[in-house]
Amino acid sequence: MENRPERMWAGDRAAGDRAERERGSATIWMVGLMTLIFVVATAVAFAGMARVARHRAQSAADLSALAAARLAFADPNRGCAEASTLAVGNGAKITRCSIDGGGIAAIQVAVRFLLPLAGGVTVMADARAGPVHISDLAG
Repeated sequence: MENRPERMWAGDRAAGDRAERERGSATIWMVGLMTLIFVVATAVAFAGMARVARHRAQSAADLSALAAARLAFADPNRGCAEASTLAVGNGAKITRCSIDGGGIAAIQVAVRFLLPLAGGVTVMADARAGPVHISDLAG
């Protein structure tokens, strides 16, 4: 038996070179995939934070409108003051309060919250409350 080196074909050499060139490419793909997952998770978290702030603003507006409407006929000025106190207690600030002659209170509140990259964002909400008028539909 003769000791001869195995003969390499051109295709075998090209496959070996390609494997050497692609060495570590899976690491790059995994880093890219993890970055994409992180970005999507961060966007979902930010959207959730904004949604919670929007619900807080709407709750504060609704409660403030009810408080103002409760005092609409007795003392309209005190109604807006009461609404403002209630809004502050819920983490909001009243930007507009009006009570019309029919006893309907219209309230607008603002809630400010912080997003880590975007900074401070303000969410607005409106609400109206007043007496219920039931008419006789049978008559």
